[in-house]
Amino acid sequence: MAANPSLGSMIVVGDVVVHSDILTEFFCCNLSACRGACCVEGDAGAPVTLDEVAELEECLDVVWDELNAQAQSVIDRQGVSYIDREGDMVTSIVQGRDCAFACTDLGSGCTMCVLERAFRGGRTHWMKPISCSLYPIREKRLGDMVGLSYHRWDICRDAVRLGREKRLPLYQFLREPLIARFGKEWYAELETAVREMRAQGLLPEAS
Repeated sequence: MAANPSLGSMIVVGDVVVHSDILTEFFCCNLSACRGACCVEGDAGAPVTLDEVAELEECLDVVWDELNAQAQSVIDRQGVSYIDREGDMVTSIVQGRDCAFACTDLGSGCTMCVLERAFRGGRTHWMKPISCSLYPIREKRLGDMVGLSYHRWDICRDAVRLGREKRLPLYQFLREPLIARFGKEWYAELETAVREMRAQGLLPEAS
């Protein structure tokens, strides 16, 4: 998988086009500050694939009693997913904003995912949609290729601040989800491309 720096503010690794912001911007989720707002803000659910819809349906019985009554009603009516205004398949939401699979952790008061909690508790084999794990990186099909971009959102300002304090670039913060999505070999190619481009002055240091 060869890296190609010829796209200006983007680089190509294998069949993935990576926007340079992912490589140069700092980021580190700060749950104590945002309280999990990304699960309950916005106007659409998390993007999902058909395979992930099947996983959601398989996990539903395990987490059903942990969903609130409104979420249960929405899922009863339309299922675990729907097509949003942009034509993308996304997780069902409650009252036009809250992910149906979001819940409040009684210990911390933070919003969290019932799917992830069930997975970490050993009750399911699947954690959550990869789009959730990759956020704030967003994925979009570009013909035969995949495009990755950095989705900037004001509710993540504390994550940006913490990332700068830690000097942690976004692509390094999301190392494990990126490996889960594209593989270890692909991520190693990305790291090599970043080093080479910085050595050649084609990519600025993270800032």
